[in-house]
Amino acid sequence: MIAIYGQLLLPKRPVEYRIPYTTVMELYDMKDSPEPVMPEKDDDAHVKQKIGEMIAFFEDPFNKKKLERALIAPWRESPPLPINENVTFVVVNTSENMQFGEVFDPIETEVILLAQRMESPILTDQIEFQDKVIQNGISVQLFDIDDFEFAIEEAAETSER
Repeated sequence: MIAIYGQLLLPKRPVEYRIPYTTVMELYDMKDSPEPVMPEKDDDAHVKQKIGEMIAFFEDPFNKKKLERALIAPWRESPPLPINENVTFVVVNTSENMQFGEVFDPIETEVILLAQRMESPILTDQIEFQDKVIQNGISVQLFDIDDFEFAIEEAAETSER
């Protein structure tokens, strides 16, 4: 989503994105896949370029070393990986355990478990995922990508209390 929605890298307040390690690995598949990420050819090329930039960021020796620290044990977090003055990534070595059966795919399960474990909201653009979370009564805070600024304000108000 960060490669698609550039505004996620330009929040008005500091944001820390907690990212399952499997989603970092998924970047390689997305970049090399003949399947388009975006419907429009120019948009697809732009997003795949951004994906390549993200891969290069994670492969940078300094960042790669930080990532390797997270891979030592399940649920271990990487040290913060600063992107800019307001955005930091923390990569988590999540562990999918089929807790939700076949209702959610493994990455969706990891996102849910990460949100529950870290008590952090999920930001998504996937309507079907949102519907499944609601229909199955999963206890997580969920924000649509269109509500990104609202989510940041909500988080800021909660942390100030």
